[in-house]
Amino acid sequence: MTRLIGLFLALLIPVGTAVSQNEPASNPPQQNMPQPQLHPRLEEPANVPVPTDRQIRLDVQVSDKSGAPVRGLQKEDFTVLDDKRPQSILSFHAADSGTPADSVEIVLVIDAVNAGFQSVSYERNEVRKFLLQNGGKLAQPTSIVFFADAGAKMQDRPSRDGNNLVSLYEQFETGLRTVNRSQGFYGAADRLELSLKTLSQLTNYEKARPGRKLVIWFSPGWPLLTGPSIQLTQKDEQHFFQSIVEASTGLRQARITLYSIDPLGLADAGGIRLSYYEQFLKGVSNPTRAQAANLSLQVLCVQSGGRVLNGSNDLTQELATAASDANAFYVLSFEGARADHPDEYHAIEVNLDKPGVKARTRTGYYAQP
Repeated sequence: MTRLIGLFLALLIPVGTAVSQNEPASNPPQQNMPQPQLHPRLEEPANVPVPTDRQIRLDVQVSDKSGAPVRGLQKEDFTVLDDKRPQSILSFHAADSGTPADSVEIVLVIDAVNAGFQSVSYERNEVRKFLLQNGGKLAQPTSIVFFADAGAKMQDRPSRDGNNLVSLYEQFETGLRTVNRSQGFYGAADRLELSLKTLSQLTNYEKARPGRKLVIWFSPGWPLLTGPSIQLTQKDEQHFFQSIVEASTGLRQARITLYSIDPLGLADAGGIRLSYYEQFLKGVSNPTRAQAANLSLQVLCVQSGGRVLNGSNDLTQELATAASDANAFYVLSFEGARADHPDEYHAIEVNLDKPGVKARTRTGYYAQP
């Protein structure tokens, strides 16, 4: 099994790696096609700037015991801890749908690689309901990413026109799936590779785009490739650790908050798979602790400040729940630590001096010397 892991890692594209330079640039025609259009794949914008400062920006959701957003908080109500040490808040503002102070985009990822045909068909109808609510007038600009075995496709720009997005959605064909759950370890490794590659492309694409992005991924998740029969070599562990660092850093720099919605809904209820990811939520501080499960969709969702939604067949409502995070949140920043060594993990906590309220944001970052 170790040899199989090594073979998989040789194929795995690190999560922060750019799209191959040998691929031709996507330049779809601008006439005689309904808007918005589809790119044949996710292309990264040219000359993506690499952040050089150490300022860590956090998008913070604050809710009361009922889950309703809490508005009207001030900078003094927040305490930011970096590895349990209080930090000075360098910048602060409240973003609210009533008084827009920050741009937010919704990105819907339709996963036809890790979900079966029936699940994809069901979620298609549920997403359609969401897009057509309020006469198709969407509260935030919305994009759709179609993820199939042949790669990922995305429209050229987000839209607030839900009717137009439904038309685009109905044009999409998932095609014949060549990777499925019956193919054992190799099939699982292929699905993991494809999933991480798509996440990498999406993250790199969004880095150069302004504002916050709520990426809502419809999927039961990709394979964890974790268990007593899988033994990692030191080289394997280093590969996984580097991919974890790149995923965490990329999501943070792109201001992506990740959400997962399980299209299986209550069909998965009670299964150990639904909660197994919780064993891997703690930040990985060194390669000896790295596993493929640390890169699972659900783990990345929680660590980015998002949510794992897997307890309902009402996917339209689950989608609305995730998208509602765009209505009211707080944006603050602090000076990141100067590390003693490369890829030094730092845990983040945001506390509030208010009883009965809870803050949700990303759980950590990797500092550099």
